[in-house]
Amino acid sequence: MTQQNHHPIPQEAFDWYDEYAHGLISRRAFLDRLAGLSAAGFSMAVLLPALMPNYALAEQVSFNDEDITPTYEKFESPLGHGEGRGYLVRPSALEDTAPVVLVVHENRGLNPYVKDVARRAAKAGFIAFAPDALYPVGGYPGNDDEGRAMQRELDRAKVEQDFIAAARYLKALPGSNGQLGAVGFCFGGYVVNMLAAVMPDELNAGVPFYGTPAAEEIRGQVRGPLMVQLAELDERVNDTWPDYEQTLKANGADYVMHMYPGTNHGFHNDSTARYDPEAAELAWSRTIEFFNQHLTG
Repeated sequence: MTQQNHHPIPQEAFDWYDEYAHGLISRRAFLDRLAGLSAAGFSMAVLLPALMPNYALAEQVSFNDEDITPTYEKFESPLGHGEGRGYLVRPSALEDTAPVVLVVHENRGLNPYVKDVARRAAKAGFIAFAPDALYPVGGYPGNDDEGRAMQRELDRAKVEQDFIAAARYLKALPGSNGQLGAVGFCFGGYVVNMLAAVMPDELNAGVPFYGTPAAEEIRGQVRGPLMVQLAELDERVNDTWPDYEQTLKANGADYVMHMYPGTNHGFHNDSTARYDPEAAELAWSRTIEFFNQHLTG
């Protein structure tokens, strides 16, 4: 079951949620702005449930689907927090080797939506691994607000090293064919762009969903292949694209960008009203096709 985006919510409410979710305004300021819409006939009872995630809606592939085998696995991260942990999902029928795909969560830890994305990747024939950046502090706490606060307190450089270590762990995992892909959302999209810059010879295909570029001093190392997925109404991230694209062109990088009309940041996430079913399905089918093209040859 997935939540549809047929709703009367004004665009500014989505924009305010994006600012709140990324630490640009406080929760109090976010709620105050929403309350200001009451004069226009929008009640908080309608707005808040639509904007905040409902993870009961975000399960397209059940954890006990017979086609997949999920486990939790730990990996060493000597330059990060020492040890990491993630959700590993293998295709049950795997008899030989398969490509591997790192699945990177948003800025709030490994929530149910991202775990479901890992299961979807496994259903498509990939060995998927979704690390939890919050593992060093106890793991995803069960709600996004607390998870976001926890992730914000972590050392950003160590978190990045944890994802680099996770990518290398996955690429060398028994059953891997040695071809590594990565897909990430929001902060996870940034991580994919960062991996493309710091390990261009090891990342064989990257798909950042509405993620900002890596630091300017390392962008010149990105060679791709990359499939950049952007939402038309996501001004914050889209403002970074022209400069990033110029760098990719200067690098001679292999890349393609898809812009999804009328969509908001987070349009692939089926747990909130930002979800756009048609765009999400198209973006995911393109992602799987891209990985098949670059990882299964």
